[in-house]
This record gives sequence, structure tokens and C-alpha cells, in this order.
Amino acid sequence: MTRGTVTTADELDRPDVVAQVRAVFDRYERALRDADVAVLTELFWDDDRCVRYGVADRQQGGAQIDAWRRANPGVPAGRTLSGTTVLALGSDAAVVSTRFGYPDGAREGRQTQTWARLGGAWRIVAAHVSEVPC
Repeated sequence: MTRGTVTTADELDRPDVVAQVRAVFDRYERALRDADVAVLTELFWDDDRCVRYGVADRQQGGAQIDAWRRANPGVPAGRTLSGTTVLALGSDAAVVSTRFGYPDGAREGRQTQTWARLGGAWRIVAAHVSEVPC
């Protein structure tokens, strides 16, 4: 097997990888709630191929993501998550999907992040955020 290549079902959802990605995802969520731009920027891959599609915005590349995050550092108070899943794909890639909401309950948010272990650190290489009315 080549490192990072999923060839058998045994390589899916490895508990160690799921735990690592869940921990870094939780760190991302804390930074989002705390408007910690330094951590949010750190956790996105600093590469022109990295994409972030937001509710009403889009960024291509680390520089655009960093600039957008500096202008929009956090989320409204009371954000809650539900249905969070981590799908580990071998030892170096994972997809995190979650739903989010706010106290007003007017809309359901959906968030998907693709994480990759790059240079020994987990980074978001693609993200998509959307909202629909409840």
C-alpha cells in the first residue's frame, strides 16, 4: 500500500485518524466562535488550489481566504453543531460534515471540510458552507 492511498475498508475510519481530525476540527470551531483569525488562517492550506465557498462568498487560495477571514473573523453568538461526522480516508485525508444553527432557528447551516495531512499538519484544503431556511 502507498501511504495515503485507501485500498481496503480497514483503512477507512481509522480511530486514530478520526480522533486527530476531530480534535483539529474542534480547534477550528473554537477559533471560529472566538474570532481567532490566526488559528483560522493557520488551519487552511496556504495554497492557490485551496477553496472556500461560503454562504454568499467564495475565496480561491490562502491569501483570499486570509483576507476574507480578517474582514469576517467569527460567527454570531450561540452557534451550535449537530450531526457532525468525520470520514477518515486512510491516514492523510478526511472529510468532516456538520450542520449548524443559531438561537433564532431561522435557518439550518451545512458545512463540509476536506482535511489533508500536509507536512505533518492537518489543513483544510476545501470548504463549503451553505444555509437553507428551516
